Amino acid sequence: MTTDTPTLPSYQDSLQDLLDQLEGMLPADKLAVFHRDATQLGTRYPSPLKRGLGDRAPGFTLPNVAGREIRLADLLSQGPVVLTFYRGVWCPYCNLELKLYQQILPDIREASAQLVAVSPMTPDSSQQMKESNDLAFEVLSDVGGKVAGQYTTVFENPRSSVDAMAELGYDFFSFYADDTAALPVPATFVIARDGHIVYAGSAGGDYRQRVEPADILDALRHI
Repeated sequence: MTTDTPTLPSYQDSLQDLLDQLEGMLPADKLAVFHRDATQLGTRYPSPLKRGLGDRAPGFTLPNVAGREIRLADLLSQGPVVLTFYRGVWCPYCNLELKLYQQILPDIREASAQLVAVSPMTPDSSQQMKESNDLAFEVLSDVGGKVAGQYTTVFENPRSSVDAMAELGYDFFSFYADDTAALPVPATFVIARDGHIVYAGSAGGDYRQRVEPADILDALRHI
């Protein structure tokens, strides 16, 4: 008798479906703006990480969707932490990424680890991300991207993307508490209980690409 091994979700496998959906939903000229900006950001920030393997993870205290302060030190006292930085609830690639990470949450917890997602959005907007994707892990608000900037590159969202969003009926700045348009280059870290980074991953400034769930679980297995 053989037992089938569960197949891990793949971001890359899911990406083409998302791109097909966006092509059917968005006007071609607006989609072209987003694709052009993503490509340019990829060229500008090929190696965005500020912390790498073996570095000590910078500590932080950030509010969750209920306004409760969450400290990295407290999380690490319970076990390893998977820390991922994303852009916002309006970003379809962020939604896809976090949905896939939600799917491997039982595996993360089986490794005695916790998953935490951080963006510059306000707690109210973070709540929207948590509810719309049925996320069962902490979603924290890093207004201004001060914590993100210690881990990955923070840049100003291109005006062309902001304007294209506005023409589609989305007020980019309504998701944030400031008007800096500061966004992190998406990145994911696995932090061991002693506070050292055992995995640091980013696909670079092209936000259409993300860290695969399998890479996270592989890092946890090697702690």
